[in-house]
Amino acid sequence: MRSRTKGMWWGTAIEAPDPGALAEFYSRLLDWPIGHQEPGTAIIAPPQGSVFLVFQQAEGYVPPVWPPGEGLQRTMMHFDFQVEDLDAAVADAIALGAKLADHQPQDHVRVLLDPAGHPFCLCRDDEE
Repeated sequence: MRSRTKGMWWGTAIEAPDPGALAEFYSRLLDWPIGHQEPGTAIIAPPQGSVFLVFQQAEGYVPPVWPPGEGLQRTMMHFDFQVEDLDAAVADAIALGAKLADHQPQDHVRVLLDPAGHPFCLCRDDEE
């Protein structure tokens, strides 16, 4: 995009029934500080970058279903996080409030559900 310059921020917004709690979960999972919080909105960002994640209040929120099912709320996006030790990363995420999804499609990936029910993946890169 021509109007963007180096150092400009970018990010994504994630709907949740309790954005502060979900921001706290991802803040602790990723070790990113909460940079801004107000009623209905919380933002986390890595200290060294210009990327951020916004968590916004969603009235009537319906969590997505994993795996997708006919006529059910689909996942619109999900996070993938590369990890070195898959078992340890899963244990850490569960200790913070995530749940292991019943359906696990790959040996080197674990699908978990965050406290609002969004799926996210912890991925071990077997090529390294």
